[in-house]
Amino acid sequence: MRQKLICGVDEVGRGAGAGEIYCAAVILNGENPISGITDSKKLSAKKRTTLAQEIRAKATAWCIATASLEEIVELNVLYATMLAMQRAVNGLPVKPDKTYIDGNRAPQLEGEVETVIKGDLKIIEIGAASIIAKVARDEKMIELHQSYPEYGFDQHKGYLTKQHLDALQKHGPCAIHRVTYAPIKRVLNNH
Repeated sequence: MRQKLICGVDEVGRGAGAGEIYCAAVILNGENPISGITDSKKLSAKKRTTLAQEIRAKATAWCIATASLEEIVELNVLYATMLAMQRAVNGLPVKPDKTYIDGNRAPQLEGEVETVIKGDLKIIEIGAASIIAKVARDEKMIELHQSYPEYGFDQHKGYLTKQHLDALQKHGPCAIHRVTYAPIKRVLNNH
């Protein structure tokens, strides 16, 4: 009998004020264990990067998908997240028997689906998904920092920290800001 394919799904960037939402779907290989997987926010950037490489090398399957800025603005952040989650799971080269989604909302998917609050701490596959999604999004935000250095995306990765809000006040939003977000709308109205 073949091993049951368990998929974990997590998103990164839903709460940010800039950039795309990244979602990852991961099916780990029980024959090839990886130690140290947990919620990506509990790991150093260096440890996340090392684990992300190991996960991508050893997993049975993985896929990273995004929801664009336009989709976030058009659909709203929740529906854009669900779309990215669907893309990640549908992008896997094999179909999972069961999919665990971090949080309390799940997109329409084939097969058995279960949501798990704080799933990145409880389900190793969700933890793995959180790590590869975070590393991919952070790399993209560091890349975008080259185009928009005045905002400090390499530091806060698009989240609305004091540094980021101060830069928004000073420079106004740029092309990758989510202009439908209340804090950014306020800046736009005052500019």
